Amino acid sequence: MDALTAALKIAASGLGAQSDRLRVVSENLANAQSTGNTPGADPYRRKTISFVSELDRPSGGTMVEVNSVDRDPSDFPVEFQPGNEAADDKGYVKMPNVNVLVEMADMSEANRSYEANLQVIKQARDLISMTIDLMRNQ
Repeated sequence: MDALTAALKIAASGLGAQSDRLRVVSENLANAQSTGNTPGADPYRRKTISFVSELDRPSGGTMVEVNSVDRDPSDFPVEFQPGNEAADDKGYVKMPNVNVLVEMADMSEANRSYEANLQVIKQARDLISMTIDLMRNQ
C-alpha cells in the first residue's frame, strides 16, 4: 500500500474516533441537567470514551479505535431544590456528574483533532490528484 493511501486510512480512523468523541460529549451536554424521575433516583451519569491504537498490517500504520464508552463513577453533586419531583425528604436533588466547562473543553479539543484529520485527508487527496495529473501529461 502506498504512503498516501495509508495516510488516508489513518486520518479516516482519526475522523471516526473524534466523531464518536463529539457524540459522547454532546450527549453529556444535552443531559447536564437531567435529574431522576423519583425522589432519591440517580440522575444521568456522565459518559467517558477511551481509545486504543491498532496496527493495520496492510498499510503499516497505527489506527485509532474506540476502546470503550464507560460511565464516570464520580459522585453526584446535590442541590437544594425542594420543589423538584426528584427531591428527597430534605429537599435535595442529585444532579448529573457533568461539568459543562470540562465538556466544552473536551468538545473544543475533539473538534480541533477532527479538523486536523480532515486537513490530512484534503492534503493527501490533493497529492493523489497532482500525481494523476503528472502521469497524464507524460
